Parts: sequence; structure tokens; C-alpha cells
Amino acid sequence: MTTMSTPIRTGYADVDGLHLYYEEYGSAGTPLVLLHGGMLTIDLNFAELIPRLAARHRVIAVEQQGHGRTGDIDRVISPANSASDVVALLDHLGIPRAHVLGHSMGGAVAMELAVSHPDRVLSVVPISITVRPEGMHADFGDPEAMATSTRMPTAEDMAAMREAYTRLSPHPEHFDEFLGTLSASEEDLRGWTDEQLAGVTAPVLFVIGDHDFTTIEHAGFMVQKTPGSQLLVLPGTTHMLATHRVEILDPVLGAFLD
Repeated sequence: MTTMSTPIRTGYADVDGLHLYYEEYGSAGTPLVLLHGGMLTIDLNFAELIPRLAARHRVIAVEQQGHGRTGDIDRVISPANSASDVVALLDHLGIPRAHVLGHSMGGAVAMELAVSHPDRVLSVVPISITVRPEGMHADFGDPEAMATSTRMPTAEDMAAMREAYTRLSPHPEHFDEFLGTLSASEEDLRGWTDEQLAGVTAPVLFVIGDHDFTTIEHAGFMVQKTPGSQLLVLPGTTHMLATHRVEILDPVLGAFLD
């Protein structure tokens, strides 16, 4: 596994009542915002990808509400709220527009930015998302199947999430409570209407694993409903591995971004 680069800058932005942690890598090229998935951190999601992206972009990696070094507040964690946080962070950094790449929960935020804040995005790369609840694999509608599904995070994945939360969070004792709240939430599954997707003007590259939470059929539906969008299906890839397939992602992102 590649060791993540050292950030050239770290900081907090006070936005929307949130003390939002971010890191910057690289200084050349267009801005690129990275948004991690639920219960993850910058490092857990993007350690291998950041050194490659930072060679071509000014990378701004964010730890979203309740994750990593960013504390939780009394507010629903939703794509709309988190998209507002990203816009406020771009304002704080003096960045008019940026590419946005997000995984899972972060991918839903990237898509929300394309739908609701089109003037702030250059392009979006939503990884492992759905645009309708029915886009989730059938395993997730059956608790018994979900308990044994090979699509789910492994015990090692969960241990890494717990360790990172305990080490980084301003409230490390809340891991189980926060996991329960986030797991019960359906905010990321609300999706967008056909009209909203049809109105997206930014270039969109959908990325899913072939063994992801999202079905292959739904990936085709997303492309059909989003004008001019593209699709990358990563072979032999689960939900948790999607952002770690850098040998495939890096050249594709190099061609798509800019």
C-alpha cells in the first residue's frame, strides 16, 4: 500500500456551524475536492490515490461532519447539508469552481453539488452511489443475506474505521452511537428525480465496483438519466475497495478531469 503524501497545508474552516477539517496536497493544476465515504477518513479512503492526483491537481481533501477530525453537530448528515459545507469551504479558500470526487456518502455529496450548485463544479466523479433506493443490491433488503454478504465491509474494514475514529475524533467514545445513526439514515438513498438528473450540465463520471452495493443495472440507469455522463466499472471490486483500485482509476481520472 502506498504511503499517503504529506499535506502542504492542513486547517479548519468554520462553515455552517461546523469546524470542518481539510488537507491540501499539490499546488499546480485545477482544484479537486475529495469527499470520503461514511465512517471513513481522508486516509482510509484516499491514501493511495492522493499522491497521483496531487501531481496534476490542487487537491483539497475534506473530513465531513462527524468524521475524522471534524466533530459532529446537531444537524442531519445529508447530501444537501454536506454540499453546502463544501460550497462554504470553497468560498473560504477563494476557489470559484472545482472538480469533486466522492465515494459512497461523499459520492452522493458530489452528485448533489452537480444538481444544486452547478456553478461551483468543473466536473464530478461519484463513486459507488445510487440515484434511487432500488439501485442497491438485493442483499441490502434482506437482513439475513446482508449479514453474510461478501459485498459488505469486512471485519478488518470495521476495525480500521473504529481505530481511526478513536484516534482522530474530538469525541472518540461515540463510535458505536455514530455508526448506528449513520447506518439507520436513508439520506444518501433519497436520490434525485429524472428532471434533476436531466438538468445536470457538469461532466459526470460514475464509478462502481462490479461487486459493489450498487447493481450494474442501476449504473446503466444512472448513465441513461444523466446527459453526457460516463461509466467506469471496476472489475473484481467491492464497495470498500473502489477508491483503492488506483492502477485503473488513475489513468481514467487523468483523461476525464480537465
